[in-house]
Amino acid sequence: MIKHSYTLKNSSVILLGILGAFMGITSLSTDIYLPAMPQMEIDLRGDVELTITGFLIGFSIAQLIWGPISDRLGRLLPLTIGIVLFIIGCIGCAMSHNITEILFWRMVQAVGACTGPMLSRAMVRDMHNRTKAAEMLSTLMIIMALAPIIGPLLGGQILKISSWHTIFWLLTAFGVIMPAYIILLPETLPKEKRPNASISKAFANYKILLTHRRFMMYTLCVTFYYVGIYAFVTGSPHVYITYFGVKPQNYGWFFAVNTAGIMALSIINRKLVRKFSLKRLLRTSTTIAMLSGIALIIMVKMNIGGIMGIAVPIFFFFSMNGIVSASANAAALDDVPEMAGAASALIGSLQYGSGVLSSVLLAIFNDDTPWPMSWVIGLFGILSALMVIVQPAKIKQKLQTR
Repeated sequence: MIKHSYTLKNSSVILLGILGAFMGITSLSTDIYLPAMPQMEIDLRGDVELTITGFLIGFSIAQLIWGPISDRLGRLLPLTIGIVLFIIGCIGCAMSHNITEILFWRMVQAVGACTGPMLSRAMVRDMHNRTKAAEMLSTLMIIMALAPIIGPLLGGQILKISSWHTIFWLLTAFGVIMPAYIILLPETLPKEKRPNASISKAFANYKILLTHRRFMMYTLCVTFYYVGIYAFVTGSPHVYITYFGVKPQNYGWFFAVNTAGIMALSIINRKLVRKFSLKRLLRTSTTIAMLSGIALIIMVKMNIGGIMGIAVPIFFFFSMNGIVSASANAAALDDVPEMAGAASALIGSLQYGSGVLSSVLLAIFNDDTPWPMSWVIGLFGILSALMVIVQPAKIKQKLQTR
């Protein structure tokens, strides 16, 4: 273990590759079966969109538990337990026969999967300061973005030769190989750096975080943005496949082009964080996302451009994730380095839990058209931008640029 840890500390490429794989678990767990959702709804006799909602509920709540535990016990033990739970959840999903069964196992899957992105962010913060952390997180976003590109394309191809059950067996196989990579990871929070307080006291850090203005400003920025992201993830299968008649095996291409945009912006962001403040980058990227969301609302409301009238604004909105996520996370974690595990958990809980709000809004206002998805994306794009564009004077004076 010591030998592997030393090796990885001197091989950032390998370390980033492994952390990126763990961060990608979340996207792959959902994106890979998006093309199968219409068929799953028929087979399971229920609203299959709830499988995304159930996953996000388990994912967001579990992070709040794992965060303080990782601050007290280190990063690797929770990560190992999480992968085991992920594997069990995948097997359960593959063997499900009704909507109730798969909802339960998706939540188990989520409780395990959440340790990947949460602890990857915390480990980056353990090792690096504000600007370097943003650069590293941008690199992880590049690697992580492969999952949303590969997932829907792979899922669509699997459906041509097999059923959606095979998709979850493939996820099981992916989970089985992950423990081998945990052995190679260094423990970035050694015993001498862990707080001496009990785990129960570590949970009290959430109260501190929730009242920390700068931390919450950055956290709400990425949270509101992700409401829009998940509105697309949840609503796009119906919009593209059912409303516009796109074949399930071709749906992945519409999804992949957006994540290609994320990868491109993430590559650019690695250089931008060295030249510009995170606040400036967030203002610019969220403004572009906001304008894209407004354009989407106008295009859909006025019925302009058909499917491309949706795909083009979505591309620009989605692509900004290459800057928004990495920069907001790095800025937020930099304010509270002494409780990085709990802070990463709270960010992740709100960020990914925002998908629950997206699903609920789409379910309530569903009218079998692209309109609900569009206005949710536009509205929360505006709210995300306001978190960094409009700042109370007291906060604005204290914001650091580096």
